[in-house]
Amino acid sequence: MVERVRVVVQTADHLSMAGLTSYLGSRAEIEVLDWDRRTRAHVVVVAVDRMSPEVLTELRRVAADIGAPVVLVLDEVGEKDVLAAVEYRVVAILPRTAATGERVLRSVLAAASGGGVMPPSLVAELLRHVERLQRELVSPDTSVPKLTPREADVLRLMADGLGTAEIAGRLCYSERTIKNVFYGLTTRLNLRNRPHAVAYALRKGMI
Repeated sequence: MVERVRVVVQTADHLSMAGLTSYLGSRAEIEVLDWDRRTRAHVVVVAVDRMSPEVLTELRRVAADIGAPVVLVLDEVGEKDVLAAVEYRVVAILPRTAATGERVLRSVLAAASGGGVMPPSLVAELLRHVERLQRELVSPDTSVPKLTPREADVLRLMADGLGTAEIAGRLCYSERTIKNVFYGLTTRLNLRNRPHAVAYALRKGMI
């Protein structure tokens, strides 16, 4: 017997929660888990109104806590949203107006099998982003500051969704040392916060 895809759903409102869990739970190939069993999920479905700092924080928490690919349903989808979201294991983005039960199901199954689903406009933006990265790698910007090996290690683990305590444990440093390293590089590079630092480092090919 083929194992069912275990899914956990997180939404900003009860109506979306009821609709998603009802439809997905009715499918033989899907098992909808309660939130307290989330660490066993193969895929996470998140439905929110729009991308915001709070949503990015929650996606980072989901990436660290569960580590499963995410299907994101949004009222409004912008090109910048996809670049921010993919850092936190989002592999499928659906505008809410197009998020029929069948499309959500296809996205969940694609995510579970290692694939993804993106609107064409967002795919085009991702490709442009990759092309920019490739150009920067071929013709590196000599003005780009260099990271120390320790700074690079910290940023890579942040990009993987790890928190300060987890990074400290992984690198065998104290939490204070990790905070000092991060404070030093954000001050030196004039970066605002963790997502900004990770996005900057990825965009510049520093990690």
